[in-house]
Amino acid sequence: MAVTEEDENQMRKRMNTPRSARVKNRSAAPIQITAEQLLKEAQQYQETEIKPPKQRITDPDELEDYRFRKRKQFEDLIRRNRGNMTNWLKYASWEESQTAFARARSVFERAIDVDYRSVILWLKYAEMEMKNKNVNAARNVWDRAVAYLPRVDQLWLKYSYMEDIMGNYPGARQIFERWMSWEPNESAWQTYIRFEMRCGEIERARALHERMVQVHPTVSAWLKRARFESKFGSVDSTRSVYQDAIEILAEEANDEKLFISFAKFEERCKETERARAIYKYALDHIPKKEAQELYKTWISFEKKNGDREGIEDVIIGKRRFQYEEELKKAPQNYDTWFDYCRLEETYSEPERVREIYERAIANLPPSEEKRYWRRYIYLWINYALYEELEAKDFDRTRAIFKECIARVPHKKFTFAKIWNMYAHFEIRRKNLKEARLVYGHAIGAAPRDSIFKAYIQLELQIGEVQRCRQIYERWLEVNPYKCDAWVGFAQLENDLGNLERARAIYDLAVQQDQLDFPEILWKSFIDFEIELEEYDRAKDLYVALLERTQHVKVYISFAQFEASIGKIEDARKIYSDAYDHLKENKPERVILVESWRDWEKENGDETAIANVEKKIPRKVIKTRPIQNEDGTEAGREEYYEYIFPGEDVLPSMKILEKAKAWKKANAEA
Repeated sequence: MAVTEEDENQMRKRMNTPRSARVKNRSAAPIQITAEQLLKEAQQYQETEIKPPKQRITDPDELEDYRFRKRKQFEDLIRRNRGNMTNWLKYASWEESQTAFARARSVFERAIDVDYRSVILWLKYAEMEMKNKNVNAARNVWDRAVAYLPRVDQLWLKYSYMEDIMGNYPGARQIFERWMSWEPNESAWQTYIRFEMRCGEIERARALHERMVQVHPTVSAWLKRARFESKFGSVDSTRSVYQDAIEILAEEANDEKLFISFAKFEERCKETERARAIYKYALDHIPKKEAQELYKTWISFEKKNGDREGIEDVIIGKRRFQYEEELKKAPQNYDTWFDYCRLEETYSEPERVREIYERAIANLPPSEEKRYWRRYIYLWINYALYEELEAKDFDRTRAIFKECIARVPHKKFTFAKIWNMYAHFEIRRKNLKEARLVYGHAIGAAPRDSIFKAYIQLELQIGEVQRCRQIYERWLEVNPYKCDAWVGFAQLENDLGNLERARAIYDLAVQQDQLDFPEILWKSFIDFEIELEEYDRAKDLYVALLERTQHVKVYISFAQFEASIGKIEDARKIYSDAYDHLKENKPERVILVESWRDWEKENGDETAIANVEKKIPRKVIKTRPIQNEDGTEAGREEYYEYIFPGEDVLPSMKILEKAKAWKKANAEA
């Protein structure tokens, strides 16, 4: 139900709410007022603040009345909130301003009864007594304060400072001793030491330093003591302080600040070798991530005082540190391990290099997938090459290869490179028997084509033909579908002059039901017969091959073979038969016609060329729909369609041909 304007007005009257004014004209006013003008007018029309009139007291009775009223106000405030120290402090400060010191003390004492742990209360109480030169009263306040709150350093500091500025050095020293009995922090000890220094008591200050490092056995405390000795003591005493710090702190002494300070002290004393030894000791004992500043200082030291070797050591140490940090984040980052090992190979001793390689190969890949192992396996290869070529430790090299082969899961994948490198290593060591055992193990554990080929190549180089035949036979037993094995075996027999044996191998190969690359095998067999000028056998092979496959390349090769032996008509007949057989495969038929035309241009006459050109198809552009994965149409695309002579033509194509013929006739007329 709609609400009318009268109903709305009645509802507003009942609710006693004013009716909002309706703006009839919403256009901009001719005179615009900015926010700055509004603020300026607001300040101009602001009323002045009403301040109470100043009161001047000239009569003692009036003064007493004023004091009475003021005290009553403070007492009322305190009675309402006894725990608010601000009211107590204001009350005591007002009594002090009235020179009513007894009353002020009374207020402070009452406040202390309420909360004796308020530090500001004790400070204000003592400051009032000192300000009014009540020294003994101030001493009493300070004594009570430090007795109640002995852990508050500010109270002890103010107390001792009062005695210090008054020249009461024994009293100040007594206060410091009382303070030190509570074993405060290092800053308190430093305050006491500075006091003794101002008094010229060097031995007392030295004794305080010794006590401080016993109470606070920290690096900062020992450093402060060492700086004191370097300024007021001898070189030997300072060095003794640093040495004591390292011995006493033990593990806690592994702080770069301590060693940097010690090394810089030795450097100032012109003891560069001592400083260098300190740096090296620190770098060996402090964790890398906590020695950033130490490395920078060491580099600066070596640049100033070291020779070329020392500077190189610094740079190597810095790079070594970077590699360690990267490997902590990603221990299986093999690229970093490669760089690290290469660095150690260049500058370090063999034991250090072996340590890094052992750490590297201990980080196995996360999964038994070959893609994770490809980089890892090169760590073993580099390790073995280093031991063989650089360290000349051949027994360790052999052990590395064996351990690497044991680590690889050969049932899932293998690396032929490792087997070949191991066998070649044994050959370089003139241990042919061991090399053959390596290849035998490889063929048994992981029969890969590259391993067979490398083993055959080895036996061929040393003239062991019978072993080559045995390896080929084993290869074909394991992988009878490998055309490389069949072709290699046949070529071996061919090179040895055993033509019948080679032909028998080819015949056996082409009879296999499954081959990985049959075209390579057939081509090799045909080339073998052609090379022996057994053209009839070669022709029979082409015929047998065409019975298995109707590929266009086979027809073209067959025709070119016939032409090469002078049988032009036979070649032309092969092209013609192929043209008829490839009627259903238009792309291959196009390739055949183009090859036929090129062949006729080289071997035929104009009539033969014209006959072939008549067979060349026309290329027509057509469109077809594009479908998405869900089967919906996503548009259309153009494609080429080949129309050979004699094929059925669509009615639209016939109309187009008639139109072209009519246009041509008109042009001729």
